[in-house]
Amino acid sequence: MARLPRLVLPGRAHYIIQRGHSGGAVFADDVDRRAFLDALREASAAQGVAVHAYALLATEVQLLATPPSAAALSATMQALGRRYVGAYNRRHGHSGTLWDGRFRCAVVENGSPVLGVLRLIDGLPEVAEPGAEHNVSSAGPRPAWSSAGHRLGASRWPWLLDPPELWLLGNTPFEREAAWRAVLLKGVPEAEAASCRSAALGGRAIGSPAFLRALAADTARPLLPRPRGRPRRRPIAP
Repeated sequence: MARLPRLVLPGRAHYIIQRGHSGGAVFADDVDRRAFLDALREASAAQGVAVHAYALLATEVQLLATPPSAAALSATMQALGRRYVGAYNRRHGHSGTLWDGRFRCAVVENGSPVLGVLRLIDGLPEVAEPGAEHNVSSAGPRPAWSSAGHRLGASRWPWLLDPPELWLLGNTPFEREAAWRAVLLKGVPEAEAASCRSAALGGRAIGSPAFLRALAADTARPLLPRPRGRPRRRPIAP
């Protein structure tokens, strides 16, 4: 059966997951991570894609981004892959691709669903360096390899653009930082995180039932996960 085209909607946020080949590592050290962020910054700027969040994990990358067109997101990810994978291979004497096929993504409904995915990415528990610990308490923000520090006052990245939903959390940067710290401290329910991930890997959408129904009707494609197991057989009429 033919694979459905990737669902990308201009002007909508997208939850993006790019996994390492066969679950392998995609970063060897901080030099690689800096190179990836440099490539992401340049590739997104060239296509006018707004990057809202990132998390550089051991075996995958997660992003929240809004493209101005359907083609812009694919062009950004392709340029990012070419530049980063080429640099990684030259530096480490590696060959071939780092990625497990094409990137996966889910369209995200405006409003609380965007904040939910932002919280998910900024609040990911995995750390960049073995033995280190994330900390969103009063002791300080997370390490630089997620975008949490950008919103918690540790650093400011001009190329990272906060979604409009975040500005509703406070009138000043200090108020928004405090509000976001409180949000991250609450964590993300496991079922919510699993649902968002499943939607991204399945190329569906994240949002309210009404949003999913309307989007499914507009795009003529299924946007809800199918029930597990074989469908029940209908009884044969006598």
